[in-house]
Amino acid sequence: MKPSTIRPPAATPLPFVLVNMAMTADGKIATANRLVSSFGSRRDQEHLLELRATADAVMAGARTVDSNPVTLGPGPAKYRRLRLRRGLAEFNLRIVASRSGSVNPNATIFQRGSSPIIILTTRRTTKARLKQLRAVATEVKLCGAKEINFPLALRWLGHQWHVKRLLCEGGGELNDALFRASLVNELHLTVCPNIFGGRAAPTIADGLGADSLARAARLELQSARRHGDEMFLVYRVHK
Repeated sequence: MKPSTIRPPAATPLPFVLVNMAMTADGKIATANRLVSSFGSRRDQEHLLELRATADAVMAGARTVDSNPVTLGPGPAKYRRLRLRRGLAEFNLRIVASRSGSVNPNATIFQRGSSPIIILTTRRTTKARLKQLRAVATEVKLCGAKEINFPLALRWLGHQWHVKRLLCEGGGELNDALFRASLVNELHLTVCPNIFGGRAAPTIADGLGADSLARAARLELQSARRHGDEMFLVYRVHK
């Protein structure tokens, strides 16, 4: 089946977008060689699953999916029961964003889990790669020529898949694209007691970034909680 270009109704509301990330005290989400990308505490992992239990869909970028044994699913039964009590489906929709279709079709996410997987990509993706991705994903959507048009993509997710609440779990380039498009409503940030250093180490928002202070995303702190040596921060994003 040929993937179609997104044409959602203009009136379809955008989902509420949350970004959840853990970072070191110097703002890194992995070491420069990317060999270490998981360093949060057990409480941080529980927080991640608690947030997933509030979302219709969970999204990550291709590199995050490829480099970690993640499924983007709801986790243990207690979190699935929590979803059901909230009137959500037991298993959340899973979304992978990859502008060049570089996601590995043998990644863990395609081997485990029972909910649909949507791949958002662009016309940069080759026909051979599209064929591979269509074989492992529920649906592959073209969302632009060279860059993913996230406003259109998210509006389509709301219209076609009834996504009202979308949780994004990185990486930095995907987060940056969402912030630059003014699509993020809330940022959940766990600050961990580590220093990675390294100018090449990724941060919570890499990619193109803002070219002026006026274009920077502005945040308002909603809550700050300490658990052990970690800080759990929640920011509202000003539109």
